[in-house]
Amino acid sequence: MQREENKKLSSWRETWIVNKKLLQRLHTDRPKFLALRILKNIWDALTPYVGIWLSALIIEELAGSRNPDTLLHLVLAALFSAAGIALTGAFLKRTFEIENTGFYYYIRKMLSDKMLDIDFCIADETETRSRLSVIYQNQNGGGWGLGRAISLVDSLISSLFTLLGGIALTITLFTSHVPDSAGNMTFLNSPLFLLPLLAVMLGVIYLAPMLSNKADSYYALDSDVHNMGNRLFGHFGFLCYYNQRAADIRIYRQDILCQKYNFDKTSAFNSKGHFAKLARGPMGMYSGASAAVSGILTGVIYVFVCLKAWAGAFGAGMMTQYIGAITRFATGLSSLISNAGQLRINTSFLKQVFDFLEQPNVMYQGSLTIEKRNDRQYEVEFRDVSFRYPGSQQYVLRHVNMKFRVGQRLAVVGPNGSGKTTFIKLLCRLYDPTEGTILLNGFDIRKYDYQEYLSIFSVVFQDFALTELPLGENVATAAEYDRTLAKSCLEKAGFGERLKELPEGLNTYLGKTLNEDGVDMSGGERQKIALARALYKDSPFIVLDEPTAALDPLAEAEIYSKFNEIIEDKTAIYISHRLSSCRFCDEILVFDKGHIVQQGSHETLVSAIGGKYHELWHAQAQYYDNRENAPKENIF
Repeated sequence: MQREENKKLSSWRETWIVNKKLLQRLHTDRPKFLALRILKNIWDALTPYVGIWLSALIIEELAGSRNPDTLLHLVLAALFSAAGIALTGAFLKRTFEIENTGFYYYIRKMLSDKMLDIDFCIADETETRSRLSVIYQNQNGGGWGLGRAISLVDSLISSLFTLLGGIALTITLFTSHVPDSAGNMTFLNSPLFLLPLLAVMLGVIYLAPMLSNKADSYYALDSDVHNMGNRLFGHFGFLCYYNQRAADIRIYRQDILCQKYNFDKTSAFNSKGHFAKLARGPMGMYSGASAAVSGILTGVIYVFVCLKAWAGAFGAGMMTQYIGAITRFATGLSSLISNAGQLRINTSFLKQVFDFLEQPNVMYQGSLTIEKRNDRQYEVEFRDVSFRYPGSQQYVLRHVNMKFRVGQRLAVVGPNGSGKTTFIKLLCRLYDPTEGTILLNGFDIRKYDYQEYLSIFSVVFQDFALTELPLGENVATAAEYDRTLAKSCLEKAGFGERLKELPEGLNTYLGKTLNEDGVDMSGGERQKIALARALYKDSPFIVLDEPTAALDPLAEAEIYSKFNEIIEDKTAIYISHRLSSCRFCDEILVFDKGHIVQQGSHETLVSAIGGKYHELWHAQAQYYDNRENAPKENIF
């Protein structure tokens, strides 16, 4: 898909529209940053002409009347202007660099904010992750996208004003006449000579960047190959850097596997790879032709200026001015054409960024306020709910009907793939039902303000994530927090004794990435911290997905013994494969193949011979009671 999108370059109209959109966004988000970029580029483009002009006047005076006062004034003007230009340029550069410091992170934040803003059901799609990955690969590999667009706009502005300054100082080159006394050299005055010469010069100026752009376009048109090469190198080239892989790499000698990819000469960037073949073929040919044409242009400029000077059209000083100015003019025009072409090539990549940033949400956000009840008496009902994931024809849940109130302990059990996790995602409104309705206190949850609805849930996902910030900030998910409450939540989660052992207490960093004195926590300890985080949020609903999976038996027993103290008056919803935890629950939902096949207390369900819960319970009991007769396959 990436390859097909970039096989056809954007039109000039689309190039203008997409890049204009970027400038408008920058003007809104960072107006000072954009204004400084423009001012600095104009300054850098025009100021060199001051030196060229004054130098030409000095040389002209030295070759002519050599008036000391005139020379003194010209030299002082050159010195003071150079000093003023340098000081002003340094000030602009410093101010610009201050504004530019965070630009890379501005781009990252722009994309990250979008990922946080879009509906979870969109963010969770493989296609969304793939699109974001391609954007980063284009940016980090070939340098295409937002960063390249800004750099090219800089270059376009600089090129344009370099071109204008060159025109101002070179226009007299073509209007100055060779004197009649020059004999045959007067042909240099003839329009029949000047117009074809000017056409050749402009043609060469145009041709050189076009050939260069043609060479560069292969990287853009084959960006899929480029990105895949970077992905392979980024994975296999740095595999040994990750601590979590270190043991596996050594035990299974995965370094040998990596060599197959790292030393493959036919891979994208190696000697027999795709881009090496292009470099030896069309890319090399176009690049070489571009350099050759540029050389021809330089020769033509020097010959023409020298001939007119030799014929007496102007002196040595003006010759210096014209060579300097027309060279910069040619550079400016060539750069303008080149950058315009690069901007066009980059537009397809920039368009991918805006397509991602402008992707609309699909979930209704709602506006109804959730009633703030001191007694936390909320009732949740699933009414004939069915669900299938976007793009799939297979239902994960079918005709789910159930009701429960805050304060209950609800367990959700069943074999893998039975719909347990999907049930929780629908409850938390990470997805909306395909069919049916979920109600909170009698109202469709889609009518509630979305962020307010999310606030009534604390969830410990099975694949929860902690940051490497201090322990207390992880628990509170905030830089400023109630330290007493954070400590209390850690103690309830069974982390109290470990907290006493930490020299920095709540200020202890998790891991050593941000602080060399940080502490690496075990899986069980991290799970306790995640549980403490859920308690700190103090939401009416607390959802625990395998809350004791990483805990040892003693720690698990401790959690269950303080079960009521930990949960207090909240509704606790468990997804669990350890059916022993269901003893602590008021109600158990048994899922199988997307349906709720049983519902009731542990005692009721375990005594229902032939039921799914009875089957699951005795499968686990059999495993612990008689290893020889244990089931050959763990159905959980």
